[in-house]
Amino acid sequence: MSNKRPEDMQRISTAAQAEKYIDEQVAAIREQVGDKKVLLALSGGVDSSVVAALLIKAIGSQLQCVHVNHGLMRKGESEMVIDVFRKQLKANLVYVDATDRFLDKLEGVADPEQKRKIIGGEFIRVFEEEARKFEGIEFLAQGTIYPDIIESGPVKAHHNVGGLPEDMKFELVEPIKLLFKDEVRVVGKALGLPDAMVYRQPFPGPGLGVRCLGAITRDRLHSLREADAILREEFEKAGLSGRVWQYFTVVPDFKSTGVRDGKRSYDWPVIIRAVNTVDAMAATVEELEWPLLHKITDRILSEVPGVSRVLYDLSPKPPATIEWE
Repeated sequence: MSNKRPEDMQRISTAAQAEKYIDEQVAAIREQVGDKKVLLALSGGVDSSVVAALLIKAIGSQLQCVHVNHGLMRKGESEMVIDVFRKQLKANLVYVDATDRFLDKLEGVADPEQKRKIIGGEFIRVFEEEARKFEGIEFLAQGTIYPDIIESGPVKAHHNVGGLPEDMKFELVEPIKLLFKDEVRVVGKALGLPDAMVYRQPFPGPGLGVRCLGAITRDRLHSLREADAILREEFEKAGLSGRVWQYFTVVPDFKSTGVRDGKRSYDWPVIIRAVNTVDAMAATVEELEWPLLHKITDRILSEVPGVSRVLYDLSPKPPATIEWE
């Protein structure tokens, strides 16, 4: 299949169109792969999850998935991947908890770009180590989508598998490479994936590593993860999860004075970020109701350790970026 989307290709917006696309891709995958095995780095993001579900439908046990937990996932994400793919879809899934390996490498590293390089490079090494344990694999599946091809060429760099050693000569399987993100979600729904996975928010490759600002510490990372979970839970309850394009928390590497249990404390702030955008080139801030902000603030201050302030980022893009690092 060409990397150029046909001009007459109909946009996939209905369940019927998605079913037709699924049938076509299942046939194409079976023709390409035959009786050989396929390897997939399954992050739990929308794209890799839809590819996994497509491949399971097409070739079943010929697919070998590897989920690497780098310790920078949001709360409950690795557990969801295991539940959906190993328990529900009966996929061959290897789970690798590499938390200590990644956090040890990141200790004391404050520069955002250096953090990204360490996380991306270590992911490649972990994935390579796991890939070499399997025999008879000739294909590598990737969640490449059409904007990836337009913006950065045929290899989906942020999935970190483009840097595998040259001796690992896999042929690529990219069944959603002509789809836009909204179409991928429609296909995911038609495949029966849960809404929490299909409508998962954009999440940077380095995960919480670029939201735990500066040098990452385990205690601050824990507080960030817990605060983020509270924010997502309250947005879901308020009906904002499908209305706001992206929302998350940030915990910077500085503290301020506070009062806890009648004594002076010295704790971190949690910063809330919630934005809407069409193309991520520009973004506006979601104007939250005061009662919701108060509820989120109360929960974070009472439930999250080491935090004494909650702030709301009112900065649009430009001049600010969506992420802080």
